[in-house]
Order: sequence, then structure tokens, then C-alpha cells
Amino acid sequence: MLMQEVKTDADRQQFLQIALDIYKDDVNWIRPLDKDIEEVFDPEKNKFFKRGECTRWILKDDGGKAIGRIAAFVNRQYKQDQPTGGIGFFECIDDQKAADFMLDFCREWLRERGMEAMDGPINFGERDKWWGLVVDGFYSPLYGMNYNPPYYVALFENYGFKLYFNQVCFGMQVKQKLDEKFYQRHAKIAADPGYRAVMIQKSQIEKFAKDFTYVYNKAWAGHGGGKTLEEKTVQKMFKTMKPVMDEHISWFVYYKDEPIAIWINLPDLNQYFKYMNGKFGLLQKVRFFLLQKFGKCSRFVGLVFGIIPEFQGKGVDAFVIVEGAKVIQPMAKYDDYEMLWIGDFNPKMINIAESLGTYRSRTLRTYRYLFDRSKPFSRHPMLTGGKDAQKDHSDD
Repeated sequence: MLMQEVKTDADRQQFLQIALDIYKDDVNWIRPLDKDIEEVFDPEKNKFFKRGECTRWILKDDGGKAIGRIAAFVNRQYKQDQPTGGIGFFECIDDQKAADFMLDFCREWLRERGMEAMDGPINFGERDKWWGLVVDGFYSPLYGMNYNPPYYVALFENYGFKLYFNQVCFGMQVKQKLDEKFYQRHAKIAADPGYRAVMIQKSQIEKFAKDFTYVYNKAWAGHGGGKTLEEKTVQKMFKTMKPVMDEHISWFVYYKDEPIAIWINLPDLNQYFKYMNGKFGLLQKVRFFLLQKFGKCSRFVGLVFGIIPEFQGKGVDAFVIVEGAKVIQPMAKYDDYEMLWIGDFNPKMINIAESLGTYRSRTLRTYRYLFDRSKPFSRHPMLTGGKDAQKDHSDD
């Protein structure tokens, strides 16, 4: 077997083609947009190249046939107990020797760069995309979510990877009535005229991007090593999201005009992209527009939920959810709601999600492999703060 580094346009096409070969008979797989995969490996478009490095390879058998692919990367700001690299974009035939060959190769590549462990399968970027291995819920993935055959679990665990944390997604039917305690907590907040819940408005996208930045940075200043967002980054993000936003499903809460909470959701874009066969040129953009206007997207997805510390524990979560439900449920536009994953290291957010009457829709898993096999293994540390903040897909 041979590992061939991806360098040419032909290599890049073959890297993408391997996934098509693996999933050709899997009706649940939705082909990601080629551009979304390629942007991860483009130093001009992926800011993580400023603080790390990334390489990807194709695995070929002795006859020259492509039977797997993988990427390895080092992010110098990925703070862990020991220097830890990552592997991701893993695809492989059902063959342990082939998987071991790729993983051994990446382990040595990372060791040469001073790493002492590797996490996988993860992304060379934020946790909101391409993060984790599906271990339960093998049905059509949300946009930007990893998907894999069930046999990948054995390939990773037989190699020696251990569970670092589970990534739990929660779902519910949109028409489902909320628990009565939500309405009781909502009533207490609604009695104070200082509180108001507002739908996002595309016509004022710059204002809402500014308010999002304010809440995000206050809510998560103590999470993820004090990581904050710059307003210009959020402005760019919101402008990118604007064409696919549904104003009715993203909400902000203000108290005496101060932004104090955010609940950001988007339609499940994979319900459109599944018709694009990985492409997004002019014809696909026209088709996307027509699908948005005349097609049906039956699911929307929870991206971010957060409340600034001064207003946590007061019932603001119930207030914004009930206010949103008053609009979303009568629309009858969506059948299902699914939240992006919450790490099992965040039990308070797990409890909030479960209190909505949700079910566990799927589980992904982040694995860790310590190069020193005699070193004690520890799972992801538990979070104890930020009970009203959900954003478990940011760097630690």
C-alpha cells in the first residue's frame, strides 16, 4: 500500500471521488459540496493555516487502486493536556489493515511535528463542521455534519482510539407542545416590560450581527480559553448566511434595549444540497433558489443558543423559546427541529435540551489516541459553568 499526497487537480478530484465510491449504495449519504471540502485545504480561505499546517493523502493498494483517504493537521492553538494533532476526512474500505496503514502514517507525521496524541475524526477548523464519527443515528446528515458507515467505529476502536467525548444531537417535532413549566417561566419574564424577544431581520443584518457579537463574547468569555469573536468576522458570517436565513426562526432577547440572549437557527440546507451532486455553480444556484422558493424544507437546525451571565438562571431561555414557538408552530412550515451536537461534557446544556421534550436523534464521537500507550487516558473535562450557553463546537 502507498500513501500519495494530494498535490494536483487530479489528486483533488480523486480525493473527492473516493467518498463517492464508498457511499455509492448508501441512500442516506448526502454528498457535501465540493467547495466546502476544498476550502478546508485552501490556505487562502482557511484561517487555521495561520496557526498550523495540514496535509492530506490518498491510500492506494498494491495495484494502484484508491481505497482510502485521510488528512492530518496541527493547530497550535488547540490547547490540550499534551500537544495534540488531528486527523479527519477519513474514508476507507472495510479493511482494518488499510485503516491502520493510514492511521500509522498520520501518527508518524504528527509525531515528527511534536505531537503526542491525535484526535479524530475532526476538522482543521471549528467544531461546527466535519467533527466526530457517527456511532448512532445513521441517517441523512445535517449540513456540514460528518457521516460514515457503521464499520468505521470498529476501524477506529480496533486501532486503539478511545472515547474522548460523545457529541449528542437532539430532535423534536415542531408541532409538539412544550412542557408546562416553560410557559410558567415565560409568564414571569413576560410580566416585566423590559424584556422583549425579536426575530432577526435581514434588512438590519449589520445591527443583529453586532448584537450577536456582544452576547456571544459575554456568554462564552470563560469558555474555550476566553476565546472571543471580532465583530467584523460576525458581520461577514451573517452576510454569508443572509440568503439562506428564515427570519422567523432566529431570535434575540433584549432587556431595556441591551441584547442579552440569542437563539440562532437555519433551515437544514442539506435538504437542498442533496440535489446538487456536490456542485454549486450557476445552474445549481438557480436550482437552489427555486427549491427555496417552491420546494419544501421540513427540518430546521439549532446552531447557537446563549444568554449573557447576568441573565442566566432567570428563565430567559424559556422566554425566548416560547416566544419563538408562538411564531414557528402556527407557520407549519417545518416538521422537525434538530440541534447541532452538545458535548456530553456539558451536562447543564444536555438537561436544557432534554427539558424541551426532545429525543436523542444521533450521536457522534470524538476519539483520542495517545502515542505513549502507557500514559493514563482522560476524557474531556466536564464543564461546570455557562448553564444557559450552548456552543459546544468551538475550540477548547
